[in-house]
Amino acid sequence: MTFFLSEFIGTGLLVLVGLSAVIMDFAPGSPVYAWLGSPGLRRFVTGFLFGSTGGLIALSPVGKVSGAHINPAVTLMFLVKGKMRPWHTGLYLAAQLAGAVVGALPLLAWGTWGRSIHFGATVPGPGYGPGLALAGEVATTFAMVLCLQVFLGHRRLRAYTPLLFPVLYAIMVYAEAPVSGTSTNPARTLGPAVITDLWRSWWIYWIGPAAGALLAVAVHRWSPLHPLEIEVAKVYHFEHDPHGVFRSAGRDLRTESPRR
Repeated sequence: MTFFLSEFIGTGLLVLVGLSAVIMDFAPGSPVYAWLGSPGLRRFVTGFLFGSTGGLIALSPVGKVSGAHINPAVTLMFLVKGKMRPWHTGLYLAAQLAGAVVGALPLLAWGTWGRSIHFGATVPGPGYGPGLALAGEVATTFAMVLCLQVFLGHRRLRAYTPLLFPVLYAIMVYAEAPVSGTSTNPARTLGPAVITDLWRSWWIYWIGPAAGALLAVAVHRWSPLHPLEIEVAKVYHFEHDPHGVFRSAGRDLRTESPRR
């Protein structure tokens, strides 16, 4: 059960630290809001900080144990690619959703700053309807999951996978956040939705990431990228598997330790 406890902690840290960066950068009363006067610059910096949080969790002892999925869309990718057992997947999803809610509770300490931007809740942006927001979530999750498959499948890039997230999220949040908020993660959306009771167009942030992840797996499978195949359902610390949870033999659906 340490794997699922670690996933719970990792997802909670992503929500707490990542959304604290959102609040610091976008709450009108924050000094950072004044220092970073350009909305585009604030989005770029926020995306970089949020991605850096995810990357550091992958590098951390917590990520070493759980594999640092910290996102149901990533776990879904590993499941569809045959690297996770269905019952492991269910436990991971439960850990992620529970961790996100618990991680969001301390955000209430931000008080009026947090309330001014709904504690980082994701909703369609002004002037964008649910259809465009859904398309934005599909597109950004597709980009994240496809890039993740390439990095994890490439022997030389694999060790640098945590570095993917700061750059990728800086670009995606800069370009797409005005449309949907660039969630790409149902757990990340659930946390602030629970503490704010803001559920407007909530379905977008479940269907969009799931569709984007499945589309990315399909494109990877039927494209020249197919030989870059994932061997282990972890974002980093690929060789760490003391209990054999992430190893497979024969037709076992669990993961396989990467070959060097």
